[in-house]
Amino acid sequence: MTTVRETIPEPLQPEVDAAIAWFNRSRDDREGGAHFEVTGIVDPEDALASDGPRDLRLVLCAGDRCEQRTFRVSTDASGFSVALADELGMAARDPDSTPAELDPPPGARRSWLDAALARHAFIVLIFYRGFW
Repeated sequence: MTTVRETIPEPLQPEVDAAIAWFNRSRDDREGGAHFEVTGIVDPEDALASDGPRDLRLVLCAGDRCEQRTFRVSTDASGFSVALADELGMAARDPDSTPAELDPPPGARRSWLDAALARHAFIVLIFYRGFW
């Protein structure tokens, strides 16, 4: 069963930091994009069990947009080498099998609703099959 944790295990924190820094830099170069933050990790036990390069499945959020991305992080002479799994041909086995649990953890939206209510008289929230 897939598990999503809001907190990053301490042994994975340096690699997670390297992955998100790399992702934000690469998005800035391509899109002048938003600054993403890590709001969760999928199956951290699998990443901790890996001896070589680690595959980190991270939930990333920026503003009102969240994505789940898989990074391949390995150690090299200058620190960490990071790549997206899709770019390495390691895409998810079945893209239609993304479970609803991969919605962002509750902390990702804590301030969004308050900020939206401050701008509008009311807000309509629509939920469809467990996805927001």
